[in-house]
Amino acid sequence: MEIQRLRDLWEDHDKTQQEVTAYLNMNRSIYRRYENGSRETQVWVLDKMADYYQVSTDYLLGRTDIPTQPKRSRRLQLT
Repeated sequence: MEIQRLRDLWEDHDKTQQEVTAYLNMNRSIYRRYENGSRETQVWVLDKMADYYQVSTDYLLGRTDIPTQPKRSRRLQLT
C-alpha cells in the first residue's frame, strides 16, 4: 500500500528524507519502498512516524483526513 502522506508530511514539515530515515534508524531505500508501496509498512514504522509528526496512524493510512484524534480519557467507566 502506497502511503502518500509519509512524503507529504516530511515535505510539509520542511524535513528531508534523510532526516526522517535517521530518526527511524533506517536505510533510505527501504523508506522509499514504504512511500511508493513496494514494501509493506511495518507497524513500528507507522507508530514512530505518527509520534514524530504528532498525527494518528489512521491519518497516515488515509483512513481519516483529521490529522489528530481527540484525546480520550484513559479511565475505565463501569456502569
